[in-house]
Amino acid sequence: MTARRGWEGRYIADRFARVNERIRAKEIRVIDEEGAQLGIMPPFEALRIAKGQGLDLVEVAPTANPPVCRVINYGKYLYQLSKRQHEARKNQKSIGLKEVKMRPRTSIHDFETKRNKIVDFLQEGAKVKVTIMFRGREMAHQDLGYKLLDRVKGDTAKIAKIEQEPRFEGRQVVMVLAPR
Repeated sequence: MTARRGWEGRYIADRFARVNERIRAKEIRVIDEEGAQLGIMPPFEALRIAKGQGLDLVEVAPTANPPVCRVINYGKYLYQLSKRQHEARKNQKSIGLKEVKMRPRTSIHDFETKRNKIVDFLQEGAKVKVTIMFRGREMAHQDLGYKLLDRVKGDTAKIAKIEQEPRFEGRQVVMVLAPR
């Protein structure tokens, strides 16, 4: 089988599929396009049947005894396969890591707004990295940062579990929450 160019300009070739002349077995079980069995025959005869219908002969079960081949349009098969993979990727939900940054002197209202955002992210199914950043003399009051993270822990205890306990990284304290 020679590789064909796909719609993106890339070459499409299934390294593991044996198509048409690449089938090496002495005898194969042949299935037509509708799924009916045509019987056991040598590959050249099955290939003649496939070419007569303008289709390809594709080995679908090489480990069976005898190997099973199907008469199908291989280009259409590859197209449908790529469409199914695209749909699977589209429907799959990726769990992201969202980050919420605060300062040790964050006001009450700002804290509540950030807490609500954390709750929203957790309800969407994302993990949340809560970062408390320190600047200058704030480094002398690291306990304020830990108190703020304890408040976040208490407020989100029903919907979140702590994946990473608060720890100091450079000039910031970081904690990671995951949805329950």
